[in-house]
Amino acid sequence: MREVEVVGVRVEVPSNQPIVLLREREGERYLPIWIGAVEATAIAFAQQGVVPPRPLTHDLLKDVIEATGQSLHAVHITDMKDGVFFATLAFGSGVEVSARPSDSIALALRLGTPILCSDELLDTAAITVGESEEEDGGEDDEVERFREFLDHVSPEDFEAGTEPGES
Repeated sequence: MREVEVVGVRVEVPSNQPIVLLREREGERYLPIWIGAVEATAIAFAQQGVVPPRPLTHDLLKDVIEATGQSLHAVHITDMKDGVFFATLAFGSGVEVSARPSDSIALALRLGTPILCSDELLDTAAITVGESEEEDGGEDDEVERFREFLDHVSPEDFEAGTEPGES
């Protein structure tokens, strides 16, 4: 398993489908995951530090975990079958619970929990955006590269193992 971080959330054009982009912490691969609008908002809120006046679902789950004395040890993004990603919440007690990656990511961001991705999944579904990724131009440059990437990618690019734009 390799640790990944959330680069950002954006709506892919022209399908208007939200996508979350994960990046290897120690590597150059990126993993795009198409998600729902509600989950995209939950992830964006967590990244921006937005605290709603009343707890949303992911905030509630965070509060329940903390109130019961549990700890979320890690989020594991484990597999992709027929274009659907799978994840597991790994608790400090050893209990594991199956979950959608989008919900898992939103929860991990709220709890400061590491997000890990299986090597096999990265090998089959991750992409390298380009050599310019190796340059450290800051967060604004990375967001711009993310937008550029989204302009040229489609879900089909990951089903056949092709590079974006080759299909």
